[in-house]
Parts: sequence; structure tokens; C-alpha cells
Amino acid sequence: MNQATESNLRGIILMVLSMGAFAMADTLIKLVSESVAPPQIMFLMMAGGSVMFCLIAKLQGARLMDRRIFAPVFLVRYLAEVVAMVGMVMALALVPLSAVGAIIQATPLLVALGAVVFLGEKVSWRRWSTIALGFAGVLLIVQPGADGFDAVSLWAVLSMVGLSVRDLTTRMTPPDMASASLAAYSALAALPFAMAWIVLDGDTFLPPEADWVFLVSIVLLGSLGYLLLTASIRSTSLSVVAPFRYARLLFMVILGMAVFGERPGLSMLAGTALIVFSGLYMMWRERLVKQRTG
Repeated sequence: MNQATESNLRGIILMVLSMGAFAMADTLIKLVSESVAPPQIMFLMMAGGSVMFCLIAKLQGARLMDRRIFAPVFLVRYLAEVVAMVGMVMALALVPLSAVGAIIQATPLLVALGAVVFLGEKVSWRRWSTIALGFAGVLLIVQPGADGFDAVSLWAVLSMVGLSVRDLTTRMTPPDMASASLAAYSALAALPFAMAWIVLDGDTFLPPEADWVFLVSIVLLGSLGYLLLTASIRSTSLSVVAPFRYARLLFMVILGMAVFGERPGLSMLAGTALIVFSGLYMMWRERLVKQRTG
């Protein structure tokens, strides 16, 4: 096995492990949501994440004090992070785990659409078709206007929008800024919102009936997932490991069935298949175009 193959295999394994860690954290969030209110979950995640990401940044030798963090693009990114987190926590509390996993996997498609609208990127009819097909998959899962429509599924859609704006604005942040520092800034910026949400709900900051093993595990798994994701991307080409991000969806479907007894319906499976196919096809086309122009 040559060095390139070993690097690719290492990157793929790390990516799959990362997605597994994120899926397990999502599952634990859904479990603790039965006894812990969404704002409390968000507060504890942001507080714990702030500490963990600051530690990671320091261990990596990255800067934590940077005047650029108050630039407009960062402020938009912080707001998007808050929207994504609120949507995700609410969705995990109210929506089947497998459906949440499927909807948020459409994020790259919305990022591609945002790049066209806001960054002026030119795309072919193939990418437009791919984006449309992916969003058709989201509609199949959400089913607006149908008898089986459940409005709570829109929380997952809100999270997808927030994640997309966050990823889009990340492209506009200084490339010399470490990823751990950027994650720490976002977590710290979201803390005041989470605290205000708790106060308005009349809850306590530390839920007395919480399972602290689960809560600590959520923070640790989220941080582990981030570290594994970063290591994966640095191990090899992004085009090699990016398709394996869909492992998170597979893990969430399996965990949803095993832990919560979920049984995805036909429209859910069809929508998921469209989203995954669209995302993989878009990645394949981008890689093909880069090879031709490289």
C-alpha cells in the first residue's frame, strides 16, 4: 500500500469516526431532552464547547485574541450559529432522529445555492438540477401541505439554513484563522443568547434532574468529532473524504431505529435517497471539473 493510499484510508476512517461521534452526541441530546429543556441543553453545550475549543486552540498554538472577530462577516456567522443550534436542539427534541439527519445533509446543496446568490459563482445546468433534486428530497421528508405534515420538522429545516449560512460565511473568514479559534468564538458568542433564553423560560442554568454523564458525554463527543473531522481533512484531499460525511446520516438512521424504535416511511427513504444522491453527484462533478482544469 503506497503512501497516498494510506493517507486516503486514514482520512476516510477518521471521517467516519467523526460522523459516528456527532451521531452519538445527537442521540444523547435527544435522550436528555426528555428531562432537560432545549435552552438548558444549548447553554451547557455552548459553555462546555467554549472551554473545549479554547483548550484545543491553545494546544494547537492558535491565537484566541483577534480584533477581526467583530467584523460583519463574523457577526453574521455568530447569528447563523445561534439559528443552527436552536433549530438543531429543538429538532432533536421533537423530530425523529433519522429525519433530522436526512434534512441537515442537504446543507451542502443550500451552501452551493448561496454561493451562486451571494458570491456570484457561476454554475452549470447540472448543478442547478442537482440542487433542485436535493431540495425535492427535503420536501419529500417534510411534506408541507400533506395530511402527514408535522410543523415541528421545520426546526430541522431552520437548522439546515443556519448551518448553510455559517458554512457560507466561513468561506469569507481569514484563511489564517485557526478552525478551533473560530469554533471557540462562535460558542462564546452563542452563550449570551442561550442564557437569555433560559431566563425568559424561567428555567435554571443547571437542570437538577439532568443526567450529567450524558451531558458531559455530549460535549466530549462533539469535541472529539471536531478533532477527528479536522484530522481527516488534514490527512488527505477534501474530495476524498467529503462523501463519507454521509456516514452521519447512516449512523443516525441506525441509532434512531435501535434507540427510539423509529421506522422510516417510504417518503422519508425516498427523500433521503434524493438528498444523498444529489450531494454525492455534486461532489463528483466538482472533482471532475477540477481535474479537467487543474
